[in-house]
Parts: sequence; C-alpha cells; structure tokens
Amino acid sequence: MNDRPTILAPTAPAAATRRLKILSYNVHSCIGTDKRLDPARIADVIAGLEPDIIGLQELDVGRRRSGSIDQAHVIASLLKMHFHFHPALKVEDEHYGDAILTAFPLRLVKAAGLPSYGEPRGALWAEIDIGGRPLQIFNTHLGLLRRERVRQSAIITGPEWVNHPDAIGKPRLLMGDFNSVPSSPAYRQLSGSMRDIGVETGRVASRTFPSRFPLLRLDHVFVADGPKIVETEAVSTPLTRLASDHLPLLAQIDF
Repeated sequence: MNDRPTILAPTAPAAATRRLKILSYNVHSCIGTDKRLDPARIADVIAGLEPDIIGLQELDVGRRRSGSIDQAHVIASLLKMHFHFHPALKVEDEHYGDAILTAFPLRLVKAAGLPSYGEPRGALWAEIDIGGRPLQIFNTHLGLLRRERVRQSAIITGPEWVNHPDAIGKPRLLMGDFNSVPSSPAYRQLSGSMRDIGVETGRVASRTFPSRFPLLRLDHVFVADGPKIVETEAVSTPLTRLASDHLPLLAQIDF
C-alpha cells in the first residue's frame, strides 16, 4: 500500500473581477446651456462621477471660437489621465472631434474618419490594459442625417472597427453619441452586433438630450464578449444640466 499523500497539481487562480465605470459624454465644445465656455466645469462633472474609462465627443482643439485651447489636453490634465484625440474636422489649425481618456495603460489602435454627408465624423479604437487583461474600447459620434447614420453604423459594426479580426472575440465596448433613438435603423444595426447596457439594465429611459429637459436617448454604451453589465444612468444634476447640452451617460461593468 502507498501511504504517501496524493499531491494535487496546482490550479491557476481565477482572474479577479473588477468593477469599472464607463462614461460617454458629449461635451458640446465645453459650452454649457448657460452659454459659458468652461472646460474645467466639464472636468468637475467627470471627476465627481469617478469613471475609469471615458469617451468624449465634440471637443475643440485650437479653435478660435473656444479660445484656441486644446480641450482634450486640458480635461485630461485636470483628471490626470492618458488620452487620445481624433479630429473628425480639420480646418487649418482648428480641430474638432472625439477622445478616449483613462488612467489605465492606453494604446491607440486606430483613429479615422467615417463617411459623412454633412459635418465630418470619426471614431477611435484603443486597447486598455486592465490589470494585464486587454479591453477594446471604441468611441464615436455619428452624423445628423438618417442616411449617413445608417452607413456609419454599418461601418462601425463591420470588419473595419468593432468586428475587425484583431477585435472580434475579445472583450469590447462601444460608446458615443449616436444621434439615434432605439427605434431607428442605425440603432438596430448597433444593437444587433452588441448588447446595449441601457436595455439590459432596464434603464431604457436613460434620456440624455437635451440636458435641461431630456427627451431623447441618443447616447449609448454597448458591450460584447466578456464584460458583465451592471448598471447605467443618465446623470442629471444641477451641474450636469448646465455643463453641456447632453447629460453624461455613466455605465458600470464587471470585467
């Protein structure tokens, strides 16, 4: 008889689950509903919500109308975060576009324009390292015309972006101002490819626009392949109703 104890092979520890706050926010060039230009006020809104990953839309960089400052850099500096900015619109030295911000290690994968019939639009794709695990983040701002939104959403959910070979099957998160209500064709394309956090948390009434009297749900956060949806909220406070014409959309996921 063998009386020696059985030695079991060690098992790998389960990866720790981390609760993450995701913020999608159209900041309207940091011009509030009181007509005041104030990037620091936008940073105050964001800091109060304590998000881990942020997608901002409608940022001015070097535009005379907003004091020629780099709003993406100012907000990221105040928040002590890394950032990548993509100018969807370029007129000489004046830029206008979107950004991804986070305190986690951040690597830009792609930033490019989208086919537009009206005002130029674009998107960013970044990979964020969450404790050694990569999360693919996409941020965009779709157009005002129905036909361009349909085309743009088809491209965003296609093999150039969300379903790119380097992203498909990996944990992904798409956020932005889609200018699309849930009954629209563009939204149906988006929700057919990914899961809408607002729907799965029962917060389909998370209306973000206009901020003072929100009637429309135009801003959305979608996930695929990994993140567990926890909660979402269009944050309405006296400050958020002043800071921009959109309310910030705050979502929580377990990753």
